[in-house]
Amino acid sequence: MKPLGRHVLAEIYGCDFEILNDIKKVEEIMVNAALEAGAEVRECVFHKFSPQGVSGVVVISESHLAIHTWPELGYAAVDVFTCGEKVDPWDACNYLTTNFSAKQMTAKETKRGIHPVTPHRVAVNM
Repeated sequence: MKPLGRHVLAEIYGCDFEILNDIKKVEEIMVNAALEAGAEVRECVFHKFSPQGVSGVVVISESHLAIHTWPELGYAAVDVFTCGEKVDPWDACNYLTTNFSAKQMTAKETKRGIHPVTPHRVAVNM
């Protein structure tokens, strides 16, 4: 059976401090990464930390892109989860790597929602 989604966890290193510390720039790059991957953007929420760092999420029809930056380390932790076959999470990760002026990206993909052939229900008692 096909998985419901693909989840890529990316470690992006050697990024430009100024980019990773600029909430508007990080949001713009994240939204454009989603669009580059073929996703439909629904909502965005981003927060700027003091003295530095940005966290945010771009909600897409196909799931989400999330980020937390450590500008002082030139590092961004990125999470790209897409459902269906239309959107490629790797396209988003590659776009982010390029636009953060990164020197290196390592990532791993996990298939999500692989169901057994025979569906079953699970009862939860509360």
